[in-house]
Amino acid sequence: ARQSVTAVSKEGEELLDNGFTARSVDAERRVEDLFVDQLISISDVTDEVTSVVTSGMSDEASVEARSGKASAVARRLTREASDDSTFVVEVVALYNGSRYSAYKFRRYTDVRLVMAPELEIGFFGGDHDNFTYPRYNLDAAFFRVYGDGGSPLATKDYFAWSADGAREGDAVFVVGSPGSTSRLSTVAQLVFERDVALPQQLRVLESRAAVLKEFIEAYPDEAEEYDLRNAWFSLENSIKANKGQLEGLNGPVVLPRKAAGEAGLRDSIAARSRLELRYGSLLEDIERIQRAKRAVADQSGAFTMFSSETMTSHLLLRALYGYVHDLLKQRGAPEDRVNEMREGGLAVSDWPPDVDRGFIAARLEELRDYLGPQHPTVRSLLKGDTPDSVAARVVRSSALSDSAGFAALLDEGYLSSSDSSVEVIKSIGSLFFSIGQQLSSFESREENLNAKYGRLLYDVFGTAVAPDASFSLRISDGVVAPYSYNGTEAPAFTSFYGLYDRHHSFGTIASDWSLPERWVDGSETLDLSTPLNLVSTNDITGGNSGSPLLNTNLEIVGLVFDSNIEALPNEYLYRNDQGRTISVDSRGIIEALDHVYDSDRIVLELRSGRLIETEEEADEQQGM
Repeated sequence: ARQSVTAVSKEGEELLDNGFTARSVDAERRVEDLFVDQLISISDVTDEVTSVVTSGMSDEASVEARSGKASAVARRLTREASDDSTFVVEVVALYNGSRYSAYKFRRYTDVRLVMAPELEIGFFGGDHDNFTYPRYNLDAAFFRVYGDGGSPLATKDYFAWSADGAREGDAVFVVGSPGSTSRLSTVAQLVFERDVALPQQLRVLESRAAVLKEFIEAYPDEAEEYDLRNAWFSLENSIKANKGQLEGLNGPVVLPRKAAGEAGLRDSIAARSRLELRYGSLLEDIERIQRAKRAVADQSGAFTMFSSETMTSHLLLRALYGYVHDLLKQRGAPEDRVNEMREGGLAVSDWPPDVDRGFIAARLEELRDYLGPQHPTVRSLLKGDTPDSVAARVVRSSALSDSAGFAALLDEGYLSSSDSSVEVIKSIGSLFFSIGQQLSSFESREENLNAKYGRLLYDVFGTAVAPDASFSLRISDGVVAPYSYNGTEAPAFTSFYGLYDRHHSFGTIASDWSLPERWVDGSETLDLSTPLNLVSTNDITGGNSGSPLLNTNLEIVGLVFDSNIEALPNEYLYRNDQGRTISVDSRGIIEALDHVYDSDRIVLELRSGRLIETEEEADEQQGM
């Protein structure tokens, strides 16, 4: 929603800070490139996808064959679904790619923003309160889907809004599309995650977040122009999530319990000759891959997230595209492949020079620290200088700071130019692709072993063991429940009383707990006892934000927006002793819409299920 608010903001508007409320249907703003998919059906296509894998295939060929076949099946089923472009089919890999399902969706591409609160109340408490509870957030926004002809979509089936909300002990259900979990990983894989992958990722995330924060504080207007606040929020969210996961892997529960489960699995294999024949060395094979990855961990660490637009200098990313573009051209690659590199590089957005400089310096530091100062690539890059001074020199004199300059260099011949970025990318590029090729062989081998491990788990446990999250629809059951933490008790519900307590305790001066002006003024009209946030034991992960929280009558009692920090290790093992899903209470949303935003038409529509086109119409229906 933050990105959508920024996307629909007009010149001179500050909707991210001030919020947006459409007073009529005509005022609702369409968000370009935003779509909604409605799941229609699921069908198993495992046999069709895996039929292309034959004995004797290399790991790379096997992975490529499955991936290519899955894409081909999706395209065929999309064509068969309808000539109408509103149907889309995606083939989803489950159980580490040992099983495949085709998800058929009806796609709606006209989606409009109806209401979004101010950032201060939607992200109340900022990063301090992120992944914590008790919470006091109106982390909710409303969009409307439009059908053919540009009219609001009318649907026969929908989840009604609950006026009464939930109570402690109630059963509740989350319906959503969680992104990814690592619960089917082996102990060896989780140990590698703990010792290598997560620490390397955290270093990159923290250094890039620090650069963005410094720029945002120094140049807030320019940061807003480049939408850097949203980028910084995302990085801070990832940092806290990764730290919580790392803490779980270092703790006394996750790995010992995973090890116990794995020991039981080994016993099951040994007790059944069929399983022993097929899977006898599987766990050892996966462990060997982790040892091989450790052997090149310093080299891979130097390039962690190197090709990510969020984690890499945009100037340096353009240079990488230019490097590959010119090499492909020199080697006589097909024109469409060369053009693909050109278009990819030109699609990289412009960034402020200070941010580019900070990101380049951070990458050079990582190369120096992981590879060592005497490594030939590091010596070629730094030549005895500091990472920051090299980065400043490159940014100051390179034509790659904007897309127009990059396009001109591509036309002239980028690698043969005298641009200051060429020497840097020549030093980095060959090593990056050499390491990438080595890691790719490890990844292909591991992907095939993971698929075999998924088949093992399915053979032994069937669907009693759920597949890892895969951005596909699933339902999670839970109970509204308080929990013990920090030597005290966290209540099942918070209220507006707590919101104003936080504001008056911290936020009367500028801070993450400052309330927007209309909220300060509106405190007298709100029923402060109204529940605002609640917690439940539902199993969620990244991707569930925005999922409805339903009661047993399939009524909306909340809107999921976060986990507490105790739930972050659930990435690897689900536990509900302290881990909780945090939602905005349906009653708190209505109270805020009614008494703070005066959005009577939205309130009436939620309560009645009928479209109210204008605020004037809503006022008439209420006899005002």
